[in-house]
Amino acid sequence: MSDGEAVAPALVERVLTVGELVYADGATQVFDTNGGTTYVENGRPTQWHTDGDGQFGSFWPPSHRNTYDLRWSRTASSSGSASPSARTRFDGRYRH
Repeated sequence: MSDGEAVAPALVERVLTVGELVYADGATQVFDTNGGTTYVENGRPTQWHTDGDGQFGSFWPPSHRNTYDLRWSRTASSSGSASPSARTRFDGRYRH
């Protein structure tokens, strides 16, 4: 893997569920293998899924949906980044 390289579709679910992600603003997120996720900024539960093409989607009730691309990042103790439709970048790092 190299910086900015897309995570292979077969690895997306594994990469998402390996541990807790911490974002720059201090929010955290844990992806469960059953398709649930908790984004802790306000403790909002969401649902997520993979599409087999290397993207994952989130549903934030009551009606907000996003699709994300997952890319590798190799800075310090890095993780990956995801961006809805490549318009905004969200960098999460695995908590050690």
